[in-house]
Amino acid sequence: MKIASFNINGIKARLPRLLEWLEETRPAVACLQEIKTQDEGFPAEEFEKIGYGAVWHGQKGFNGVAVLADGAMPMETRRGLPGDPEDDHSRYLEVDVFGLRVACIYLPNGNPLPGPKFDYKLAWMARLRRHMAALMALEIPAVVIGDYNVIPRDCDVWNPRAMAEDALMQPQSRDAYATLLADGWTDALATHYPAGGVWTFWDYQAGAWQRDHGFRIDHALLSPEAADRLLACGVDKDHRGREKASDHAPMWVQLRAADAG
Repeated sequence: MKIASFNINGIKARLPRLLEWLEETRPAVACLQEIKTQDEGFPAEEFEKIGYGAVWHGQKGFNGVAVLADGAMPMETRRGLPGDPEDDHSRYLEVDVFGLRVACIYLPNGNPLPGPKFDYKLAWMARLRRHMAALMALEIPAVVIGDYNVIPRDCDVWNPRAMAEDALMQPQSRDAYATLLADGWTDALATHYPAGGVWTFWDYQAGAWQRDHGFRIDHALLSPEAADRLLACGVDKDHRGREKASDHAPMWVQLRAADAG
């Protein structure tokens, strides 16, 4: 069973590329970030035409997350990250589907820093840790997947010095991410590619794609019950090079079926 994540960077602008990817790779579950549309503008009917059910949490002009399931309708279990009733950003959507708890996240970027955006990022990560601890306590197969906007290690970026002042690589951001792993969550890509060098994002500027100046900020964290079923993971890198592509490439994990040996 393939669970995938794709920061689509505007679902209306990238819809042809998104449908192309879905039909070519056919993930069982596809988690989308930065759909950048209000709920009423989400093109659910386009996904229904190719056999995907969808739930989504939209916002005008920016943010927004969605979960698609092949041949099924995901059952929403949570909309929005708990812990701050004043936070109205559409960044978290959690569902039950195919015997898994899947959370789709779009973690705040945090730039510029220092300032309120970086403070919001760190507060959001603290809230995420508390909620993920509650998920862990359920002792169920859970996947928290999406754009974390954190470069966890120096080997996850083409040149650490180039990003040293960015919110994605600050010690506080990395430490907050590391605490999730210390809590027992498994970083799938880091587990399969311990030496790094696997990118999920290439900026539109300065020929980053052409020069392979990328970094890894899209992650799948697995609960122990899901990590025990991890077979493979990867990045659909070639989709970043297509016409009118997102600046992210899709990443995915492959899990063994629950009833398999």
